[in-house]
Amino acid sequence: MPRGLDHIVHAVRDLEAGADLYRRLGFTVGARNRHPWGTHNHVIQLPGFFVELLTVVEPEKLGSDGFSINFGRFNQSFLARREGLSFLLLESTDAASDALSFQAAGIAASEALRFERKGTRPDGTKVRVGFSVAFARDRHAPEIGFGVCQHRFPENFWNAVFQRHIFLSAFTGERELHATSSGITASTPRGDIKVMDAAAFANHFGVAAPDISGGARLAALRFHVRDRGALLAALAPGGITYTSHMNAIVVGAEAAMGATLIFEPA
Repeated sequence: MPRGLDHIVHAVRDLEAGADLYRRLGFTVGARNRHPWGTHNHVIQLPGFFVELLTVVEPEKLGSDGFSINFGRFNQSFLARREGLSFLLLESTDAASDALSFQAAGIAASEALRFERKGTRPDGTKVRVGFSVAFARDRHAPEIGFGVCQHRFPENFWNAVFQRHIFLSAFTGERELHATSSGITASTPRGDIKVMDAAAFANHFGVAAPDISGGARLAALRFHVRDRGALLAALAPGGITYTSHMNAIVVGAEAAMGATLIFEPA
């Protein structure tokens, strides 16, 4: 069964500076959350997808459990080298079954792992949120973390207010990958994953691709916007540096703490 996008991790060294960046970009940033393995985050929600802005605040809490090893320590190591997009997680309706399918495909990094935490609604009400996560690894892309995420209490969480071909297919559950001169696309039920080489990336977006000498990287997030004028109006008072390229507004990695953010017409 194909798996849609669930969320992406933007790892930063200064969490509040990261939250301020997204606010200045015009996003609503959720309350600060804390994980038992020492990472803290803010969540930026879109319909059915979110950006997890994350840093490691309490490294002494990192242990030998699955989340510490596969998520906490991975992001700690990532941040020792750079800031940017560190982890891609797809949606899951059964994390245990997905973990088994990853094992069968030879890409598993963990069994299904479960955790819960307190969440806060926009009105301040405290709610219970929970997730089951199964991690995957591509040995050809050690700079990227992969996983699937099953929401245990989705009604409490969601609120309106370059991998190898075999790996990408096994990871997304999408067997039909589309190859063009610009790269390979896996079209999931919620958003596309596009694999591009450095030259194609620079040509399409007008900014340099990240260093991939150590393997594939998560380079950019692409958003569709209905009103370009409203976007520009939000960027100006926030003091956000951007470029315009092929009808897209591009906030480069230097301005966006290691991640390239691309805003295109809907």
